[in-house]
Amino acid sequence: MKKIDTSKLESFGIRVPEILLPKNIDIKSWAVIACDQYTQDLDYWKKAEKAAAGKASTLNLILPEVYLNAPDKSQRIKKIRESMKDYLEGNPKEVFDAPRDCMVYVERKTAFGRTRKGLVAEIDLDTYEWKPFSNANIRATEATIVERIPPRMEIRKGAPLELPHIMLLVDDKEDQLIGASGALVKGKAPLYEGQLMCNGGSITGWALESEAEITAVTDAVEKIAAKNRSADGSTFLFAVGDGNHSLATAKAVWDECKKELGPDSPVRYALVEIVNIYDEGLTFEPIHRVIFNVNTEAMIKALAAKLNGRIKELSSATELEEAVKKSHADFGFAYKLDGAQKYVLLETDITELAVARLQPEIDAFLKNESSAEIDYIHGSEEVLKLGERDNAVGILLPPIAKDSFFETISGRGPLPRKSFSMGEADEKRFYLECRKLFS
Repeated sequence: MKKIDTSKLESFGIRVPEILLPKNIDIKSWAVIACDQYTQDLDYWKKAEKAAAGKASTLNLILPEVYLNAPDKSQRIKKIRESMKDYLEGNPKEVFDAPRDCMVYVERKTAFGRTRKGLVAEIDLDTYEWKPFSNANIRATEATIVERIPPRMEIRKGAPLELPHIMLLVDDKEDQLIGASGALVKGKAPLYEGQLMCNGGSITGWALESEAEITAVTDAVEKIAAKNRSADGSTFLFAVGDGNHSLATAKAVWDECKKELGPDSPVRYALVEIVNIYDEGLTFEPIHRVIFNVNTEAMIKALAAKLNGRIKELSSATELEEAVKKSHADFGFAYKLDGAQKYVLLETDITELAVARLQPEIDAFLKNESSAEIDYIHGSEEVLKLGERDNAVGILLPPIAKDSFFETISGRGPLPRKSFSMGEADEKRFYLECRKLFS
């Protein structure tokens, strides 16, 4: 079979991976949700164990982060290594089919009635950087906590297999990459399809492997790169949507091992799923703030001054919630003052992602409020309820504007911590495809 020339694609830091999938896949027991979900919910992982019991499963190849500080962590990592080796070597039974050089077009139907589309590919870690104000091809979207990397390195370093839960976002309003890839392969038999465990919905994947299919992907990437090229010649091609610390870990392992392993090592690469930021099945939810023990009125006035905002009092929680939802630049405050409930809208003319401007100003104000505490809340209902407590203020953030997402990251660097969430927990990526890592 003629070998496809992928050099142009690789010049953008993307490769066609050598995908490993199990024979006769039972999706419901094989695929497991990303390890960084349900970190406080041991019951979820017990249910996953029950669903995978006695069968080949990616659950045996990962360390759920609920166990990251468990006393038996070392034994768990040892067991993971043994399972990876057994699955690769066919002991006690053959698990993997022959490797296949292909990208995978994925359609994920979630339990919330949404369908998210993606493209599984391999990226060159030398084209990724998580540090702020990088001009790399692939950039972090949120601040990376360096202390989180070493424990994850312990799991990845020396692992025979890699499984992806990293999701990269591409700025592709015309849907030239993902949507066009789907149109090319939908007439073919899928690589896999089935229901996912524990309310995960369903998933189907098709191989992109012919010369025509890979050429189409290459052409789409080239056009997207041209649109996202800066005056200095750098290209902002992908933003990390999910799995930022996992990708930072992969890079740290590669940086540590590259002299020993050489430039052609599989460790230089990472398996990811690329998703169009404009995909209708991809929801971006703001993560709201609640602050306790703070001088609320003084804080709102300070924020208004710093953000050139206008303070507007509203009559109810419903009115406040609706006002915030209608804007990408206004913030809502719910709090008590002298026993009376207050609802205040802070109107601004911010054009980039609002959280990128708000959080640094909150941090600056709280430096002088020694007793203040901040928490990060999903869902406006709980925020408004907490805002009815004494000595608390609930802050509603506006919806995430997809149009300004890449521009904000490019201009201001990674977003502050806890800026957004991509969908609900059950919608996160499931481990399914594998590839060889350390031999």
